[in-house]
Amino acid sequence: MAQALAEARLAAEEGEVPIGAVVVADGRVVGRGRNARERLRDPTAHAEILALQEASRALGSWRLSGATMYATLEPCPMCAGALVNARIDRLVYGVADPKAGAVDTLFDLVRDGRLNHRVLVASGVLAQECGEILREFFRQRRKQI
Repeated sequence: MAQALAEARLAAEEGEVPIGAVVVADGRVVGRGRNARERLRDPTAHAEILALQEASRALGSWRLSGATMYATLEPCPMCAGALVNARIDRLVYGVADPKAGAVDTLFDLVRDGRLNHRVLVASGVLAQECGEILREFFRQRRKQI
């Protein structure tokens, strides 16, 4: 999670909402991502999506069975769906997203029995740090308005 937080800090430095994600397989980081929607002008450039893409390239497969994703924020519906489609085994996230969370808060996409894959979930890991970086980012944004 510390590495996902480092990605979130880089996103904040780039003016992006500070969310970071890493994918770990066989004990090593195989994918990293941070929000890049503004920089890439791409609505799908969420930290989780970019980390999954990098992990798939590194492992040579879209199937990421056996891998764990660490994300600073509870994934949105798009990202939760991508975790299921990528066959990620486990998701560890820091803080819940009351506006778009699709793992525990608004929806439970990753454990929905109607889908072809389910993801194990651990939440609240480094929640204080993950939440604080978001609060500080938006505090600074409100000062600019």
